[in-house]
Amino acid sequence: MRRLAARDERWPLRDAFVIARGVKTEAHVVVAEITDGQHVGRGEAVPYARYGEDVDGVLAEIVAMRGAIETGAGRHLLQGLMPAGAARNALDCALWDLEAKQAGVRAWTLAGRDRLDPVKTCFTLSLDTPDAMAAVARANARRPMLKLKIGGPDDLDRIEAVRQAAPRTRLIVDANEGLTFADLTRLAPDLARLDVQLVEQPLPAGEDGALEGWASPVPLCADESLHTRAELAACARRYAYVNIKLDKAGGLSEALATAAEARALGLELMVGCMVGTSLAMAPAMIVAQGARVVDLDGPLLLARDREPGLPISGSLIEAPPPELWG
Repeated sequence: MRRLAARDERWPLRDAFVIARGVKTEAHVVVAEITDGQHVGRGEAVPYARYGEDVDGVLAEIVAMRGAIETGAGRHLLQGLMPAGAARNALDCALWDLEAKQAGVRAWTLAGRDRLDPVKTCFTLSLDTPDAMAAVARANARRPMLKLKIGGPDDLDRIEAVRQAAPRTRLIVDANEGLTFADLTRLAPDLARLDVQLVEQPLPAGEDGALEGWASPVPLCADESLHTRAELAACARRYAYVNIKLDKAGGLSEALATAAEARALGLELMVGCMVGTSLAMAPAMIVAQGARVVDLDGPLLLARDREPGLPISGSLIEAPPPELWG
């Protein structure tokens, strides 16, 4: 018979991580474990206050599913038993991991893939002074892509400083809902001049209808506006890209379905993460196959990662070892 356990863990960050909404000094994650007595499947999730989540609430959601999980509920049934979010993500990924171990195959085989190719992740610069952000950009200028956080409409100097410090790298700007439409239209020509490749979630979710019909000189990406397939039709009218995160989608199952439907609608894919360990990034590697932009740099922001973690060399992430996940 199966057994379900859940716990929270704290993983200190290498440096404080600052975005428009606040400061993080650690990754506070939730881990679900499901065992059949021989194999153990694990999944990691990051509760996110922006979506009304906290660690205690997510743990309670997982524990509430103990009866269903221990009596055999699988990942397909799980989709109808829980809403999208961090709790379902932890359980869904644990079920994928358990099923792969029971079948003696890798999780990507269960997902219909013959192999898992390495991906190159962007590296995130948290919000700071222009000089401090430029220093971090200069130290990481050889990475293929940098993503910088901005806090509002007056941050052009930060973007200018980063571009000067890293003139050859691809650059993404993440506004975390910090702009108005007027701010965006004013900033957009300068962003194009600075060869910014993508602007992530410029307007607050729910207020981005203004983007419909506007020809942005820089491609726009939905993040907070996109959780599951339910938001894809609206996003396709407003954005060129969507950022799929397992914690928003509620697990690998919905993330894969969302990616397939997004591609069918002509949207480009970005696959992102909350700040967590390699255990949270490993299942997202499957969704990231073929994505135009990959942002799975959570382990690079930690003071230490799990052992074993994802094999990461510079910005190149290799397939997870089976001891980690899948």
